[in-house]
Amino acid sequence: MSETNSAAETAAPHRYTAAMAADIEARWQDFWDAEGTYEAPNPTGDLAGNPELAAKPKKFIMDMFPYPSGAGLHVGHPLGYIATDVFARHQRMTGHNVLHTLGFDAFGLPAEQYAVQTGTHPRVSTEANIENMTAQLRRLGLGHDKRRSFATIESEYYKWTQWIFLQIFNSWYDTEGDRARPIAELVAQFESGSRPTPDGRDWSALSAAERADVLGEYRLAYASDAPVNWSPGLGTVLANEEVTADGRSERGNFPVFKAKLRQWNMRITAYADRLLNDLDGLDWPEAIKLQQRNWIGRSEGARVDFPVDGAGDITVFTTRQDTLFGATYMVLAPEHELVERIIPATWPEGTHPVWTGGHASPAEAVTAYRKLAAAKSDVERQAEAKDKTGVFTGAYATNPVSGEKVPVFIADYVLMGYGTGAIMAVPAHDARDFAFARAFELPMRCVVEPSDDRGTDPSTWDDAFASYEAKLVNSANDEISLDGLGVVDAKAKITEWLKAHGVGEGTVNFRLRDWLFSRQRYWGEPFPIVYDEDGIAHPLPESMLPLELPEVDDYSPRTFDPEDADTQPETPLSRNADWVNVTLDLGDGNGPKKYRRETNTMPNWAGSCWYELRYLDPNNDRQLVDPAIEQYWMGPREGQPTGGVDLYVGGAEHAVLHLLYARFWSKVLHDLGHISSAEPFHKLYNQGMIQAFVYRDSRGIAVPAAEVEERDGKFYYQGEKVSRVLGKMGKSLKNAVTPDEICAEYGADTLRLYEMAMGPLDVSRPWDTRAVVGQYRLLQRLWRNVVDEDTGEVTVVDTEPGEETLRALHKAIDGVGQDMAGMRFNTAIAKVTELNNHLTKAGGPLSRSVAESLVLLAAPLAPHIAEELWRRLGHTESVVHQDFPVADPAYVVDETVTCVVQVKGKVKARLEISPSIADEELEALALADPAVVAALDGAGIRKVIVRAPKLVNIVPA
Repeated sequence: MSETNSAAETAAPHRYTAAMAADIEARWQDFWDAEGTYEAPNPTGDLAGNPELAAKPKKFIMDMFPYPSGAGLHVGHPLGYIATDVFARHQRMTGHNVLHTLGFDAFGLPAEQYAVQTGTHPRVSTEANIENMTAQLRRLGLGHDKRRSFATIESEYYKWTQWIFLQIFNSWYDTEGDRARPIAELVAQFESGSRPTPDGRDWSALSAAERADVLGEYRLAYASDAPVNWSPGLGTVLANEEVTADGRSERGNFPVFKAKLRQWNMRITAYADRLLNDLDGLDWPEAIKLQQRNWIGRSEGARVDFPVDGAGDITVFTTRQDTLFGATYMVLAPEHELVERIIPATWPEGTHPVWTGGHASPAEAVTAYRKLAAAKSDVERQAEAKDKTGVFTGAYATNPVSGEKVPVFIADYVLMGYGTGAIMAVPAHDARDFAFARAFELPMRCVVEPSDDRGTDPSTWDDAFASYEAKLVNSANDEISLDGLGVVDAKAKITEWLKAHGVGEGTVNFRLRDWLFSRQRYWGEPFPIVYDEDGIAHPLPESMLPLELPEVDDYSPRTFDPEDADTQPETPLSRNADWVNVTLDLGDGNGPKKYRRETNTMPNWAGSCWYELRYLDPNNDRQLVDPAIEQYWMGPREGQPTGGVDLYVGGAEHAVLHLLYARFWSKVLHDLGHISSAEPFHKLYNQGMIQAFVYRDSRGIAVPAAEVEERDGKFYYQGEKVSRVLGKMGKSLKNAVTPDEICAEYGADTLRLYEMAMGPLDVSRPWDTRAVVGQYRLLQRLWRNVVDEDTGEVTVVDTEPGEETLRALHKAIDGVGQDMAGMRFNTAIAKVTELNNHLTKAGGPLSRSVAESLVLLAAPLAPHIAEELWRRLGHTESVVHQDFPVADPAYVVDETVTCVVQVKGKVKARLEISPSIADEELEALALADPAVVAALDGAGIRKVIVRAPKLVNIVPA
């Protein structure tokens, strides 16, 4: 207890103090748990035979999954949890059946890294962290349905994560029907011949391995050899979304390199259009929608094939197919699969020395350059570097419209992650191509007429000319001419020509890449996949789920020198031979056979892709979720055409990770008929961040914020002056404040009020422990207005309040109700404070009706003290399910308002009138006012502007 609070705490025996708050809060938390106060009934069983409950509208409210950190919570963590709790409580009091609960996202890298450092099994440390966080959250009085809580590491939960993976594995995307369908339907098409195999042979003529390869090109979950983000320092590969803008791992900040490995992927790109289009129906912040749209990155253009002698075609995607006559060379990404096929044994005669990079052969040049490119991140490769690098492959392709032979290079500014990993270079009209052409002395041709005076000879230009407004020039062959056309018309004409000649067609491209789904870790969900002796992947039957993680002695992945790109992953599970090599009967009619288990694990995002569904039906061991329960809580309804959670609150940092992945899984499950909702989260709300001051000494090292002294506007730690900046709150910055500290000093209700009162929920705000006392005093005044501090007796009286108090009360009821519904909790608290202050100043005991309404208004915000006062006021039922007060409109409207009357823009009179006065009546009153009559002095009136009830503006003739 601080000195500020301790002085008078014992003066009155029944004063609201931190000690009393602790007692009240603990008692009511025990009561709520014992009574199941927050248990939300499901439509099957619970609501049957209870028409009153069944008639209530439902509200499903969710927080983003917390990760159980060993450091526990600081006061910034529960901001969103308190906000959703306040909102959920208000929704219960306004007649809703509310589902609000919280689980733990417990697989993943942090727990594993901690385990490696300490030698503690990740399950042991994670479960201890969950226990600690659960206690901290309980102390805040959060009204969660505890029956529905779980952790993703529970085998009963990840059984269904594995089951969903198998649904995705056993599905393909039917582009004609625009939905996922079971893979068995695709197999039936191949068997019947209605869909030809890639090489035209009968399905029955293909070997088992060949069939598996064919189906792998369709499956929504598939394994492939592809370029991946390899982090030697972490010993694992990462998804694109897990690599920072500067090409380092989001977790641990290690360098990330490009490598080719066989990994599991999710074909999220099949859903690109639907993921994009369905954003329109979601109630999400526009900034988040924009991030997803940009990440998906839809662009319209054309596919163009450039033939290479003896090696097939190099296919490019371009949005400027109109400039095709200006393509004078090509560039492949260093990782492109065609590179090995097109490079000749020796340099072609006459090869420019600059093109070879000083190497004796194309193979030597390509190998050396690939090694250099692998050490750069995608961001570094895309940066506008002064010097462009690359090397000639020794191969030439043919420009399909001009017939010219154009050299094919590899260069790091072309990425496999966009388009086809190959570009046609039009150096006269693209700045990067222009710089590359200058560096390698390549030809340039102007095909878009410059609008300035530079002329049409690119060799005299300082930079490329790019325009969507100019006309095409130098763009004709014997069959087609684009000269004189604008860009739009030229695009349409050349696209039609390409298709007619079988060398291209109009198409749509997406920036979105398939989701890399493998991790070389121990602490994650095992894949329910085994491989036979031919290397063919087989799904485990549902009866073998869950496939549990084995106990291992060494759960650390093999990590390497963070800078060493020439390394390969080694998974912890691969070292457990007894678990990896098994004999199983998969029920496929082949009897027991030897298999090898998949030794990668799923990424930590897997468990959070579907957890909203488990909250609905957490003990179901027969199916993913009961369809009737899912339909009730998440099914489509008016205003929510794709269904989903009614309110989802969390940070904006998950815009293109968790949120995009969860949307993909929902759509697959919806297509396959397992759920009715095509979207997981209908309304998304991003709460801001609680920040804290960071104090640093002269060395730049953070010092304990709690030990810093302020003197004359300067800050000192142990006598040394320190700097102060506003930053994140956290253990590493030594500025964390735990909720336990604040609860001990003031009580949980005070902490709840302070966090909600700090400012609008969706903006960041600085923490100031000294300001917490303001909300503590509000609760003390609230208590004092109902309970005598000396005797502990309730002081309310059974008399009717006066009109002034009724007006103050009903205005507060109206305003607080609107603010609660709009999640404007800071202004709701301000209105409760204003009412409480009015009642304090009015003096005398409160009328019972006023006191009860005051307690009900405070109940969502400060539930413990409200529950205690409600019981002391004589009620035997919990305040949690009481009706929220309803304002009487007669008292909400002011009795009179002041109307300003202007003549020629100058105020001449003020009228006290009814707020509901009609325009005609107000105009008549204004014109009859003596001051107005005098100001007009007989002049005629040209116009009277009435803005009832606040303004009348008279314009004389």
